[in-house]
Amino acid sequence: MNKLNPVTITSSLIKCRSVTPEDGGAIDLIERILLNSGFNCTRIDQNGINNLFARWGKAENGSTFCFNGHTDVVPPGAIESWTHKPFSAVEENGYLYGRGAVDMKSAVAAFVSASIEYVETYKPHGSIVITITGDEEGEAKYGTLAILRWMKENNEHIDHCLVGEPTGKDYLGDTIKIGRRGSMTIKLIAFGLQGHVAYPEKAVNPLPALARLLLNLEKKSLDSGNEFFDPSSLAITSIDTGNQTNNVIPEKGMATINIRFNNLHSDLSLKKWVRNQIRKVVKKTGVNIDLEVKVSAQPFLSKPGDFSRIISNVIKAETDIDPDLSTSGGTSDARFIQEYCPVVEFGLVGKTMHQTDENVEIKQIENLNIIYQKILKSYFDNFN
Repeated sequence: MNKLNPVTITSSLIKCRSVTPEDGGAIDLIERILLNSGFNCTRIDQNGINNLFARWGKAENGSTFCFNGHTDVVPPGAIESWTHKPFSAVEENGYLYGRGAVDMKSAVAAFVSASIEYVETYKPHGSIVITITGDEEGEAKYGTLAILRWMKENNEHIDHCLVGEPTGKDYLGDTIKIGRRGSMTIKLIAFGLQGHVAYPEKAVNPLPALARLLLNLEKKSLDSGNEFFDPSSLAITSIDTGNQTNNVIPEKGMATINIRFNNLHSDLSLKKWVRNQIRKVVKKTGVNIDLEVKVSAQPFLSKPGDFSRIISNVIKAETDIDPDLSTSGGTSDARFIQEYCPVVEFGLVGKTMHQTDENVEIKQIENLNIIYQKILKSYFDNFN
């Protein structure tokens, strides 16, 4: 195996203990490979987060294709639960084991290797950009956002972007993502009056009011979805009083809900709806309820067009699968990139991501590498 073999690169990346926000040498590794292959590299490290921007070719010569990915990973959890140590990159029975094998060091290795192989073979008009962050699994404040700000400040342009997040449900190529639902978290705080449970008339219990509000919110169907989006959903994720005894009516009750919303809503319209529901409960119960809102992502859609068609056609030719165009799943850094250019997500099957014994079929890494190469070939054939 040579140094550009995507499986070799994946193994080396897995051995980097890059639990967000730590880098563990992962981005240094990618930077060295790209520098040795003629890419111009710039480090955009911010607030302890390592980021890399790399470009081959000149943007003014033609279209610019961008790959985006991350090398940070979630914590491995209980090490003793793993069959193989999470950062050992053990190969067994045709599979490669380790934290980040699926999400998403294999895809980073595949598109880095594919990009180098492609430019060395074809030397296309136009440019290839590779952006890597170490802050996708964390707060995502100083990762891809920092790269995009730097690009804007330095007039670095990209025309289309492919994010290598795991998108497959059962088979490589069965799904690509052309958008994502938005995400918002709302903390609800109900205020009562503490008292002894034997004298409830002297207290104001905030919990029945909070329960009524949660029931009203949970039973509401937000919408039925549309052509590209699944229905919006609301989930109650926590209910708590901090009460450590059973003979005291608490003075405060708290609950948290998360709403995954499609483009039939905005965070403003949903906040207005929740506030209206709160007013109704307050009017009936007299219990005051406050809310705190955090919006993690807005819904977005890169409408199907030439770019998604190129990717779908290559996948179909290589796998004999017609990929679904999906907006399902959680959030990704595509939510930031979509403000700059059309973006599509395509990567490995995601069955074991974030799990104990995370693993990927080695053949799948090799196939992904080939597909990425052929996407580049088709892209530059069509856009230059």
